[in-house]
Amino acid sequence: MGFLAILVSMSFESDNILAHLKRVRTKRIAGKTIYRGKLSDSNVIVMHTGIGKVNAAHAATVLIEHFPLRRIINAGVCGAYPQSGLHIGDIAIATKEINGDEGAVTSGGWKGIKETGIPLVQIGKKKYFNEFPLDNTFFKRAFKSFKRITHYSSRITRVKSGAFVTVSTSTGTHTRAVELEKRFKAICENMEGAAIAQICTLYNIPMFEIRGVSNIVGVRDKRKWNLPRASDNCQEAVLKMISSRV
Repeated sequence: MGFLAILVSMSFESDNILAHLKRVRTKRIAGKTIYRGKLSDSNVIVMHTGIGKVNAAHAATVLIEHFPLRRIINAGVCGAYPQSGLHIGDIAIATKEINGDEGAVTSGGWKGIKETGIPLVQIGKKKYFNEFPLDNTFFKRAFKSFKRITHYSSRITRVKSGAFVTVSTSTGTHTRAVELEKRFKAICENMEGAAIAQICTLYNIPMFEIRGVSNIVGVRDKRKWNLPRASDNCQEAVLKMISSRV
């Protein structure tokens, strides 16, 4: 069956998951530590990618090249866009991942990578430009499971799905937040997801992405962020998903 791989950017986004991991073995590959063990009846790998697209793509490639994987879950925290309806501590699930930076700036404004005529990935006749689809079948099962979590968790009150945007520069103004939200019809942004989705597309590995909301995207004010709550809620959702054998 292969491993279920959980990729997070930073260690604080997986500490609860690792605390539940049984029969843990560690291995160092390409400068990264890989944790292998059991969650419920699933063979699981946990890996910290590091921040940003290049680190995320590297980590996903390392795992795929060294282990048989049945699915990759990208988890962690995110910033929700102003009109998403999400609040700090809520759970966001990706329907697709979008590269928010790749493209061209023209006299008519920003255009996606399709403006260049060169896809980021081409498999047969299928061309992928800024958008990468995720595992729709798993998404439907997981979303139904996560909706049930809100009835049993005192911390998680809302689960919402939608498009995620991956950026290299996190948004720090309200004007930019509204611009990206409107352009991509997205609910949140992060700094790794689209890179992992691109690698999964190349290798034909199913991918699922889930994040906890740590802040509302806009004026950059860390005093209003809650990274621990976002991370804890996301990990709770992942653990419940795996225990329920979604």
